[in-house]
Amino acid sequence: MLTPGECWVITDNAAGNQRQALALAEHMQRPVRHLRLQLRAPWSWLSPRFTMGNTRALPASQRPLFAPPWPELAIGCGRSAALLTRMLRPLSAGRCYTVQILDPRIDPRHWDAVIAPRHDGLDGANVLRPLGSLNTVDERWLADGRDACPLLGELPQPRVGVLLGGPRRAIDLDDDYADRLLGHLLAHHRSEGGSLLVLASRRTPTELIELFREALRDVPGIVWAGPDDGRNPFPGVLGWADRLVVTPDSVNMLSEACAVGCPVHTFTTAPLPARIDRFHQALRAANLLHDIDDTTASPQPPLRETAALAGQLLARMAQRQGD
Repeated sequence: MLTPGECWVITDNAAGNQRQALALAEHMQRPVRHLRLQLRAPWSWLSPRFTMGNTRALPASQRPLFAPPWPELAIGCGRSAALLTRMLRPLSAGRCYTVQILDPRIDPRHWDAVIAPRHDGLDGANVLRPLGSLNTVDERWLADGRDACPLLGELPQPRVGVLLGGPRRAIDLDDDYADRLLGHLLAHHRSEGGSLLVLASRRTPTELIELFREALRDVPGIVWAGPDDGRNPFPGVLGWADRLVVTPDSVNMLSEACAVGCPVHTFTTAPLPARIDRFHQALRAANLLHDIDDTTASPQPPLRETAALAGQLLARMAQRQGD
């Protein structure tokens, strides 16, 4: 059985995976049902390669959610979701069109379409290769952000948005990194004035957040690190920013920043891992990413790929139905 027209979005609880999958689903012209599902061991360790006994891959409490009628379209993001979108093809007798976001680390032929950024190096007839990650940033989203955070628009210009990620393998965002980044930000503020709008992520260490709070206590702007600081002003910061500074660790944050259209800068203190470095180099080649002290950076056409990818998928789905 299929649910006509329905789209399932399948993710774990990772915010980055949810944002990408929901951003794509928003353009697919179907009612959306978001399933946040967690695999049990050993499937969680070996997804999506291990399929033996996969009817028991979900905990008993979640199995009724992943049950017929099957959707016409399923979009998964992340390694856990990849097993479930892979399962949907045989479960629906091939009638559910399955889309997996991010490299599943096995042959992409197990899905109808795989969306993997170019720096992953994945190829195949059914592989779509955007430059960055998928997101919802467009002119309407930015305008809504400004409307939701009007007080940010009253801060002095230039308004510099600062997006802080967190440490990951081979990228140390530690106290030394924070001190050096703050040195650059404060030097620019002394020379040009303006305000600093700092947003931490879930991965930002608490000690880094406190360093920023202390160093910027006399600088116009905000430091937001969670609900204790009020509602998340992320859309407003991107909407009002004249310039953005992003730590080098997150493909998602850099992609969202580059979708705004203002100059985007980053600060690195050591060589990046090969995969992340390829992404940085591609952004730099497109004149979308600059060093933190590059004063010649100018606004560029924003990097907005989600709607075009959705159009390609809709065309492929229509072609398959026609065949």
